[in-house]
Amino acid sequence: MLRRVRLLVRPETVLRWHRDLVAHRHAVASRPKRAGRPPTVRSIRRLVLRLARENSSWGYRRIHGELLVLGVKVAASTVWEILQEAGIDPAPQRTSENWATFLRTQARAVLAADFFEVVTLTGTRIYVLTVIEHASRRIRILGATAHPTATWVTQAVRNLAMDLEDAGHTARYLIRDRDGKFPALFDTILADAGVKTVLSGVQMPRMNSIMERWIQSCRHELLDRTLIWNQRHLLHALHEYERHHNVHRPHRGISNARPLHPLPNPITDPDTITRLDIRRRDRLGGVLHEYERAA
Repeated sequence: MLRRVRLLVRPETVLRWHRDLVAHRHAVASRPKRAGRPPTVRSIRRLVLRLARENSSWGYRRIHGELLVLGVKVAASTVWEILQEAGIDPAPQRTSENWATFLRTQARAVLAADFFEVVTLTGTRIYVLTVIEHASRRIRILGATAHPTATWVTQAVRNLAMDLEDAGHTARYLIRDRDGKFPALFDTILADAGVKTVLSGVQMPRMNSIMERWIQSCRHELLDRTLIWNQRHLLHALHEYERHHNVHRPHRGISNARPLHPLPNPITDPDTITRLDIRRRDRLGGVLHEYERAA
């Protein structure tokens, strides 16, 4: 064989081919099954992203330290790479809170107030002043009047301040819009009670979204289905709806609990489930339905 190829290549070339073949086989045999560092476990990656999402002021070093406290040992550079791949900015660029984050973190100390109007059968416009607690979703109907004068609104907010004090509520902020029906004394009385007024932006109802959402529910579930005769009839209907809202109606924003009552323990007894005895209670002549298990 070598005699046949001696005129084509030199002996050094054949030896070099042999050396390269041996080196290639050795390299293939000694090559690691997995190149580089093993990939990060998905659960650790999800945990890193969760910590970054829930703590906007934490950098990768702080997140790395928290992982070590939890018993998860990874390199700080791994945390940095996870954040980079997810497109998460460094901590200084994530520390500014948006409006939704502020409301969520301050929910237990936040109230919201607003006016909405109702037109009776006679065409009279009646203005209703309401306040809602962000944390519990408890609603308070402060009153309704056809003439929301400064004196009327001031007395309503005084009553609110006394109710909050009696209930031991530690409210710190109250969100309201820039409606001219709110007099300057409204904010002064709240400030004396330790509650700071936060004004929403001009034509930005989403800054007071929880209050606006309740007004929408009140119209859909009550007012759009009821003919309101006068102010007295309106107050009666609103107070019935207030009790329904606070005592019975579940709310998705608080995991379907009721503002004044937590969810009951689920039924686990198969016999009880197969023999459910559910009773209905009507409010306002059947406009509102409430269901409960028979005692």
